[in-house]
Amino acid sequence: MTQPSSPSPTATYRLQLQPDFPFAAAERAVPHLAELGVSHLHLSPVLESVPGSTHGYDVVDHTAVRAELGGERGLRQLAATARAHGLGLVVDLVPNHMAVPQPAGLNGPLWDVLRHGPASPYARWFDIDWDGGHDGRLLLPVLGGPLGDELPHFVVAAGDGVLRYHDHAFPLRPGTEELPLPRLLASQWYRLAWWRLARSELNYRRFFTISELIGVRVEDPEVFDATHRTVLRLVRDGVIDGLRIDHPDGLVDPGGYLARLHEGTGGRWTVVEKILTGDERLPASWACAGTTGYDALRHIDGLFVCPQGSGRLFSHYRDFVTPLADEGGDWEETVRRAAYEVVTHDLAAEVERLVRTAARISGRAPRPGDHAPWALRQALRELLVRLPVYRPYAADATRAATDAAMLGRAATGARGAFRVPEEARAVDLIHDLALGRCPDEPDGDGGHGDTPDAADRADRADFAARFPQTASALHAKSVEDTAFYRYPVLLSACEVGGDPGEPALGPDAFHAYCARVQRDWPTTGTVLSTHDTKRSADVRARIAVLSECPDRWRDVLGSMAEAAVCGVGSGVDGAGPADPMVSWLAWQTAFGLGAPAGGAGAERVAPAVLKAAREAGLRTSWTEPRADYEEAVTEFVHSGPCGPLGAPLAALDAELAPFVRANVLGAALLHLTMPGVPDLYQGSERLHTALVDPDNRAPARFRPELLAELDGGAAPLDLSAEKLRLTATALRLRRRRPEWFGAAASYEPVRAEGPAADHCVAFCRSGRVVTVLTRLSLRLVETGGWWDTGLRLPPGGPWRELLTGREVPGGALVGLSELLADAPVALFAAE
Repeated sequence: MTQPSSPSPTATYRLQLQPDFPFAAAERAVPHLAELGVSHLHLSPVLESVPGSTHGYDVVDHTAVRAELGGERGLRQLAATARAHGLGLVVDLVPNHMAVPQPAGLNGPLWDVLRHGPASPYARWFDIDWDGGHDGRLLLPVLGGPLGDELPHFVVAAGDGVLRYHDHAFPLRPGTEELPLPRLLASQWYRLAWWRLARSELNYRRFFTISELIGVRVEDPEVFDATHRTVLRLVRDGVIDGLRIDHPDGLVDPGGYLARLHEGTGGRWTVVEKILTGDERLPASWACAGTTGYDALRHIDGLFVCPQGSGRLFSHYRDFVTPLADEGGDWEETVRRAAYEVVTHDLAAEVERLVRTAARISGRAPRPGDHAPWALRQALRELLVRLPVYRPYAADATRAATDAAMLGRAATGARGAFRVPEEARAVDLIHDLALGRCPDEPDGDGGHGDTPDAADRADRADFAARFPQTASALHAKSVEDTAFYRYPVLLSACEVGGDPGEPALGPDAFHAYCARVQRDWPTTGTVLSTHDTKRSADVRARIAVLSECPDRWRDVLGSMAEAAVCGVGSGVDGAGPADPMVSWLAWQTAFGLGAPAGGAGAERVAPAVLKAAREAGLRTSWTEPRADYEEAVTEFVHSGPCGPLGAPLAALDAELAPFVRANVLGAALLHLTMPGVPDLYQGSERLHTALVDPDNRAPARFRPELLAELDGGAAPLDLSAEKLRLTATALRLRRRRPEWFGAAASYEPVRAEGPAADHCVAFCRSGRVVTVLTRLSLRLVETGGWWDTGLRLPPGGPWRELLTGREVPGGALVGLSELLADAPVALFAAE
């Protein structure tokens, strides 16, 4: 942990900037957000990006603030207005990649590389393997069909030195303007190719599998300086107060990058979008305040999942869907199959780059291994698919031992995939290279007394960098973007950082996590909803209730008999006459959204369900869409979950409303008072039901008049207003008493006493704030309620409940049926 040089935020509020919501719109929202109680606005990327971008992660120019948002003048005006209302700015920064835009000239550095090739002064900016085939050219997979079929669509503007293809434009290599078209194409520093060649032939690093985003080499100090100069100037000028770092796992050396950034910002508060899995820990050496908070999301959500009920729900899912083990019938098997598919298909080009590098290293070793390319390829695949985390950090001293042991276990499993033990030695080579060791030398001292030459050192460094980058892309694509959509048992568990195989976490696990965060990363970020969550927190809170009533969910689907299942055309190869998996997913999605019958709900649910089906890749996909299947799914959503057949959902919704309320308010209060800095996604201060992007990236809408009514003493009329009152109360307390929640604060569990104690989660911050909430409220009611279960508030006090104004003496044992008589949550303070 690195403490920031300036005060950490007490809470941030994420705004998705886009042409329809520029800096001026954000500026108009400042008075309301200041009144809400946050300390900082959290802005999506602000540098120049592809025109019309609704997210800003496709940067084209690091030297300019995005004109469509209002340019630097607009950003400075927003900062000034924010500061006048006591707010600062945190900005999202994208160091890993830039856009390959259309036309390419929008990205000036890339345009120069396309014109001048490796001799361009910008060639060092981009992670290009010039020796990776294509006669030393950069592959650009932008053509709609094979090159021969697309030749009639090329236009040479010799006077401008530009080659045009539909909306694309590319620079011509000097001196080639007058060549015949075939020779002209072959003479460029780039090779234009059919888009389908990207997966196997690409020779530049990209963001995951998105060829329109090219990797940037920020590990090069010159590139770092050039790509960060504008942002650091804005930090020095006091316009930007903190940073969120996008996708640090794509960088060669995340720790080194953060150290350089920490120096450049003077130690401003910085969090990183690092997704931790299981018991993984953030490297202690990283110069940042912590993560953006997906680990907190996992621990909050897990509290509201019933372990017994989720197991029974799985049984009903299995009966309804009848999935194969590796197609949603078993979580681990589903993940493993998805990983094999991604590593062999989607990431074939990335794997081949590693194979070429490993082969060169092996050929130079003092004892050449005679490893065939197929053996190196298999060793790489088998090792990569067995990594339980996004990537190892073998070069980081604080993680080296842990990650070496993890790679060792993965290597043991990988060797078993070879039939001939001698051929399995390829695994040993890949294992050693991933750890940064010389072949045959566990201590990495150079190998048999020989000093590696410059080429060998460069290759080993390249492999050690590319292996974890590829691992990160593999984990994201196989788990987040494939397996999550093939295992829709409980959709609330299929979230970034989540574990659908073990969705439930108890109070002890939550308290242990919070104690560790307060000790190690007290100003880390925490989130419940983001621009990347597949379902907003309130959608997940609704779906999580189903883990408490799995039989009711079974009965709802059973009441519709065959109408509950989407029928598809028999002409869809591999789809069969029906798709119960997508049906299960569609019904849960509609329930989570609370979608009303009719067009409005269907227009949101249908695209989300289609995206899920394409990401799953079992019966349709992004690259091989099957029109009749997708039409059938769309019609099913309109007629079923969001149509006349959806009436049972409405009845279930009304029946479960009190328990949804407990989940929504409980998760919100945990997020706002647990250790860390809460980041609220736009609109989530009220009831916020959103599905996967683009549904969750619509321009922000605010209700300042509702907050004013509540502040004036009006009682909340619905759950949305109730959540807004709770959010404002907690945020204002954090802003008023930052010392109770910050780096010097404390965290202590407060244990309930009695037969229903496990249904209560309570903790005390710094001896001055007590959070109390109800978990698994439906099961609580079914077992008779709180009975004589009580909660002893800490000594001191008196304790005033901030939502109702009632007071409770310190040290008193109060019955939870009395303490939570008006609401499933309570927030006490001793001021």
